[in-house]
Amino acid sequence: MKDDIVKSVEAEYRRYKAAAEGAIEQVPDDKLSEPAAGGGNSLAILCWHVSGNLKSRFTDFLSSDGEKPWRQRDEEFAERIVSRSDWLMKWNEGWNILFATLDSFGDERLMDDVHIRGQAMRVHEALHRSLAHASYHVGQIVHIAHAFAGDQWRYLSIPPGGTASYNAAPTMEKPLDYVSGAEKNGESTGDRPA
Repeated sequence: MKDDIVKSVEAEYRRYKAAAEGAIEQVPDDKLSEPAAGGGNSLAILCWHVSGNLKSRFTDFLSSDGEKPWRQRDEEFAERIVSRSDWLMKWNEGWNILFATLDSFGDERLMDDVHIRGQAMRVHEALHRSLAHASYHVGQIVHIAHAFAGDQWRYLSIPPGGTASYNAAPTMEKPLDYVSGAEKNGESTGDRPA
């Protein structure tokens, strides 16, 4: 199938985006701006950083350096008070640019060169680097959200002690082409197992 690699990368991005959104749904509004335990980044800071990174990297992805001169990376880490709608609007800004860019090219461009901070790399390398970066921060978002939700936490994948039951009837497994129209339009379609 044409463009299998780009579509598989897109599917993984969508999986991580959905995981972060499933976690954020469980966080009280007043906790979105609160620093994580030990003075770590707040969920708002992580949102601003992931969004800023995706916007910078994927605006004119194939034709300009991924670290744009207009990006204010240090500002992404400034403390801020945000509402849930602010959080979601900022979050989707970066992801929408990413997904529009991924829709604009296929596997034939994977060996092309792109640059990030002047460093040349192949498109496939830049995609893997970005996917790893996004998944790292989504893991932080899930961890912080779980701490804030406490006993009310609903697991985003197979809950502890539920592996045997799940394996007997795996309902969340999706093939590579699971990217549905709803997901492409920014809507979450549920949990994905880890």
